[in-house]
Amino acid sequence: MIRRIAFAAGSLLVLTGCGEASPTPETSPTTTATAPATASRPSPTPSGTQAAPPLTPEQFRVETATDAVRHLAGEIGPRPGTSPAYRRAAAWVEGQLTGFGWQVHRQRFQTPAGVSWGIPVSAGESVNLVADRGDVRPGQPWLLVGAHLDTVPQAPGAEDNASGVAVLLAIAETAAGRSTRVPVRLVVFGSEEPRGETDDDHHYGSRAYVASLTPLERRSLAGMVSLDRVGVGEAVPACGARPGLDRTLASLRAAARRAKVPTTGCSRTPNRSSDHWSFVRAGLPGVRLGSTPYAAYHSPADTPDVVDPAQLVRTGRIMLAWLA
Repeated sequence: MIRRIAFAAGSLLVLTGCGEASPTPETSPTTTATAPATASRPSPTPSGTQAAPPLTPEQFRVETATDAVRHLAGEIGPRPGTSPAYRRAAAWVEGQLTGFGWQVHRQRFQTPAGVSWGIPVSAGESVNLVADRGDVRPGQPWLLVGAHLDTVPQAPGAEDNASGVAVLLAIAETAAGRSTRVPVRLVVFGSEEPRGETDDDHHYGSRAYVASLTPLERRSLAGMVSLDRVGVGEAVPACGARPGLDRTLASLRAAARRAKVPTTGCSRTPNRSSDHWSFVRAGLPGVRLGSTPYAAYHSPADTPDVVDPAQLVRTGRIMLAWLA
């Protein structure tokens, strides 16, 4: 059964157990639910000070995630990748990331016109938000966590995909001042939703991002996870595009076991219907968390009450265990 988000204080439940041309990045100016999460907000560790404390799954703050779902799907609503609503959403997410202490760059790219889930959409510019803590170094291993911010035209996009962006923001808050096993980059992708029927008619933002990576960045990328539809269900779907051959998927499932979070496979295998596929088709390691089917998919009914806070926590705890 889908639980509904309660945004009043004290009502949130958490777990106890548990090829386009390469664009140039532009610097922006700017399992059981029982008790509420109470992890404190970290502060980024300044360079030259004592080592940052370690990251643990229990530090995930569900309040940060549910606030993001409410704002993106409840206040902004439908946000196709080239729309004014998308630009408002991107500006808000960028403000959240910079507020948590991350360095954010805007990567602009063009998206063609098309038909998105039965509705014509116009061509235009969209943007990825690329955030890091200043510790990603050329040639050194690094990890990437991504989530798409856009929606189809008719959907407020709570589950698809405010839920993924919400978990990414809660990860950003927790990891800003804590150590991870290797440096981490967060990318909020634009224009993921389809504008046609072929494999090249969606995932525009992640394809633009992959095209911008240098050969050295590609060789040193240790793994990428796309958070896409991660707020429905009682187990977290974990899936890849290369079944049986994906070490990143194996490491993600191992992290879920450490975090005591149940996982399941995806309804479609191999799974190529999220931004991880842009990485895999370029020969890079990419997997997906999320994809539980739900009745409100790509419809006006995809509102914040569809999203279960406990599932956001499950997903967030897997990711923190994977990054730690």
